[in-house]
Amino acid sequence: MALLLRAFARPGVCLARPQYSVICRHVAPMGTTAKEEMNKFWAKNAKLNRPMSPHLAIYQWSVPMVMSVTFRGTGVGLSGAISAFAVLALALPGQYPYYLDLIHSLSVGPFLIGLAKFGISFPLSFHTFNGVRHLWWDIGKGFRIPEVYRTGYTVIGLSIITSIALALL
Repeated sequence: MALLLRAFARPGVCLARPQYSVICRHVAPMGTTAKEEMNKFWAKNAKLNRPMSPHLAIYQWSVPMVMSVTFRGTGVGLSGAISAFAVLALALPGQYPYYLDLIHSLSVGPFLIGLAKFGISFPLSFHTFNGVRHLWWDIGKGFRIPEVYRTGYTVIGLSIITSIALALL
């Protein structure tokens, strides 16, 4: 619909066809392209001596900022890991017990096994607990700054405790 309105709103179209005057009354004509608008934007900023947008390096990192980045990262990592596991399960020959026996035959120490368990359980527990935190926010609770920090530290603590407990199983 927007493209149709833009086509009818080009200069001269509305004036040439009076039957379209109702449609064209509230439509601004397209006189410039996106490239021209972008060039005007940067020229205006250069003329006013405005700085470019700051990069992440100048911000002081805070708990909510780290929690947000980690929540997104664990979500992407978990979905990628589950997808890779599913594709490998379909593509590789043999059954699951064969690969489990293969892992047992590597004879890695209990420390590395515990570390691997912690590495698998931490993103899962963190993403789960932070997801509950986001559900709490969805109902409109916990938006004051002290509550945001308190729930952030609670999520981190619960994630570490749960991950250690799962790694010790």
